[in-house]
Amino acid sequence: MMKLYYAPGTISVAVAIGLEEAGITYDPVKVDFASAEQTKPDYLSLNPKGRVPALVTDTGAVLTETGALLDYVAALRPEAGLVPATPEQAAHVRAVMYYLASTMHVAHAHKMRGSRWADQQSSFDDMTAKVPQTMAACASYVQSDCLRGDYVAGAAFSIADPYLFVVCNWLQGDGVSPDDFPAVRAFLDRMETRASVKAVRDRGML
Repeated sequence: MMKLYYAPGTISVAVAIGLEEAGITYDPVKVDFASAEQTKPDYLSLNPKGRVPALVTDTGAVLTETGALLDYVAALRPEAGLVPATPEQAAHVRAVMYYLASTMHVAHAHKMRGSRWADQQSSFDDMTAKVPQTMAACASYVQSDCLRGDYVAGAAFSIADPYLFVVCNWLQGDGVSPDDFPAVRAFLDRMETRASVKAVRDRGML
């Protein structure tokens, strides 16, 4: 059985949702960020980046990076239809995931991970203060350009949706009300009705 190394509330939960959607059984392994378990030798031997997610496959391979893992899940279960059949729609789905990884996740990380980019406390404070503005701008872009209907790919659920769901769940904590973005609010509410999201909530992963 696959093992998914995750931390509650982090982007790693998107992979758990993807696995649930694909009907793939997995063993969730919690990485305790409170004790900095991700920085300890045991976990670093698994994922030298010291981050989650990490997925140990049935063959023993270790895979990392959320977008790559979601693509892997979709490839394992093509019958689940988690990637659109048309090249243009598939490209849009991946473009949204790349945007989330390169821009929105980074904007969120400025709140508590300023040491990745700077050394001075004043710099950390500036980055933290900017987070509500940058995350609101991201939410606006998600509403206007990422969502093309009920989901990223329109009416059909895709691998971009778990990714978007987890990132948009950070908005409230970053000082941005999802209620200010009706399409984002509706998307979050819609995702909460899915069996996959209910399953990860029941496991205490969200």
